[in-house]
Amino acid sequence: MNDWGLCEESTHKSQTRRDLLGGALAAAIVAWAGSSALAQLTVGKEKRKPLITIFLRGGMDGLTALAPVGDDDYHKNRPTIKVTNPLKLDGFFGLHPSLVGLHPLYQEGKLAPLHAVGSLDQSRSHFEAMALMERGAASDPASIPSGWVARYLSALPDDNPSPLRGVAFNTILPDILRGATSAMAINDIKDLRLSVSPELRGALESVYAHGTDAAAVAGREALGVLKVLEKLDPKRYQPGGGAKYPETGLGNGLRQTAMLLKAGVGVETACLDRGGWDTHVGQNTPFLAQQLQDVGDSLAAFTKDLGPQLADVTIVVMTEFGRRVAENSGLGTDHGRASCWFVAGGGVKGGKVYASWPGLKDNQLEAPGDLKVTTDYRDILTELASRQVGLEKAAALFPSAPGKLVGLFG
Repeated sequence: MNDWGLCEESTHKSQTRRDLLGGALAAAIVAWAGSSALAQLTVGKEKRKPLITIFLRGGMDGLTALAPVGDDDYHKNRPTIKVTNPLKLDGFFGLHPSLVGLHPLYQEGKLAPLHAVGSLDQSRSHFEAMALMERGAASDPASIPSGWVARYLSALPDDNPSPLRGVAFNTILPDILRGATSAMAINDIKDLRLSVSPELRGALESVYAHGTDAAAVAGREALGVLKVLEKLDPKRYQPGGGAKYPETGLGNGLRQTAMLLKAGVGVETACLDRGGWDTHVGQNTPFLAQQLQDVGDSLAAFTKDLGPQLADVTIVVMTEFGRRVAENSGLGTDHGRASCWFVAGGGVKGGKVYASWPGLKDNQLEAPGDLKVTTDYRDILTELASRQVGLEKAAALFPSAPGKLVGLFG
C-alpha cells in the first residue's frame, strides 16, 4: 500500500476507474456528503429563490422587539421594562432601538414585521413549541415526522441534484430539515473541503478527465465543485456594499450563507439559529438589547452584502412563542403565546406592519395573561411557498392550516 491507501499495483499507467474507487482514500472525494450526493453536485446559479430561516430560540419577546407603543395597556403592563424610545414605524408599533439595522429595510419596503403570530401550542414549553413549529404541525409535533423545510425542498421540482440544497449552520441537522435527503449541517465552509494529497487529487483528475459515462461526468463535476468551495474563505471574504457582519454566531453564519449564495453551488435554503431569548429576569439590562442588536446588525449586513441578489432571496425570522404581557417581579417576562416575526427580501410587500391586533386589556388576553395569536404561523409560510416561490399545492406543506392570506407578497 502507498501513502494514498491504494495498492501499489493499481497505480501504474493502466489504472482503471474501478481501481481508484477501490482505494479507501480515493473515496474521500465523496466522504463529506455521501458518494451519491456529492457525485451529482453541479455548479451553477440558483434556479429558485433561496429561502433563509433564522430561528430565535427561547421565546423572543415580541412586545419588546416590535413594541405596541400606541396601546395604553402596553405601558400599564410594563411600567419598568417598556420600550421608551422606539424607532417609528406606523404610529402604533415601533422597533426596539437596537434593531436600528432593520429600520432602513422597512423604509425601503423590503421588511415586513408581523405581530400576534404564533401556533396552536398551549404547552408554553420551549421544546414542544419549537418541535411543533419546525415540523409545521398544528398541535402535536409527533403527528408529522419531517421538518417543513425538508417537505418544502421535496415539493420543488427535482432538477437540482446539489447536496447543498439545504444547509444548516449547526452541529446537527435541526428538526426543520428533518427528512431532507439533500441537506447537511456544517459549522464552517471549511468543513466542505477535500483534504487529500496533491498526488491523489491529480490521480482523480486524471481518471475523470475523459469519458462521457455518468461516472466520468459526475466525477468531473464533483471535482469542479470542490475547487469552488476551496476558494471560499470566510476570513478573507470581502462582503459587498461595504457590509460589516458582527463577529457573532449569527453574523458568521449569515456571512457564509452569502458566500454560498454568491458561489452558486445550488443552495435553496439555509437555516440558522440564535438562542438566548428566555428572558425571565432583567429585561431592562443591556442583555436583551445586545441580543436584538446582533439580529438587526447581522441582517442589515446580509441584505447589504447580497445587493441586487436580495431580490431573489426571502428571509424569515421566527420564534416559537412570545412572553407574558405583564412584567414579573424579576423585571423580566414569563413564557407567553404570540410574538412577532419578520419577513424580508425580494417580493415582500414591506414598509407596513401586518397585525390583527387583539389588544392588551385583561379581557382581551389569553389566560393567564398572554397576547392572543391572531395569525397562524403556517399561513405566513404557506403564502411564502405559494406566492414567492410558486410552489403548487403549497397548502399541503401544512395540513389543517387555516389558509388565510396575509398579503405579504405581490
